[in-house]
Amino acid sequence: MIGYITCGTNDIIRSGEFYDQIFELLGAKRIHTDESSIAWARDGGEIIFTTILPVNGRQATAGNGTMIAFRANSTEHVQALYRRSLDIGASDEGAPGIRSGGFYCAYIRDLDNNKLNFHFNPNS
Repeated sequence: MIGYITCGTNDIIRSGEFYDQIFELLGAKRIHTDESSIAWARDGGEIIFTTILPVNGRQATAGNGTMIAFRANSTEHVQALYRRSLDIGASDEGAPGIRSGGFYCAYIRDLDNNKLNFHFNPNS
């Protein structure tokens, strides 16, 4: 259903370095890099995640109510993603723990204030 996801950034190099470390833990790698965008994906053509400088030249801003959720393999994986994110400059939006529906989740804001979620559903 989803072809790709794009998040705006104001510093493509810094954003690339941040997401390289997050996607390393998620098993994805860079598949595209140019002066205004970087894209990552897993092998096999899964959903592509892109960070990009806004085409209109204006400041990138985070959407109010917008969040991107990344599926983790275990509660320990959620914790590792959360810790790595904070270690490389993300801000805390909710420490790892059980949330509604039994999901084990953690929330962070990336370097451009985009909200991200790492989650694991022990019931699936």
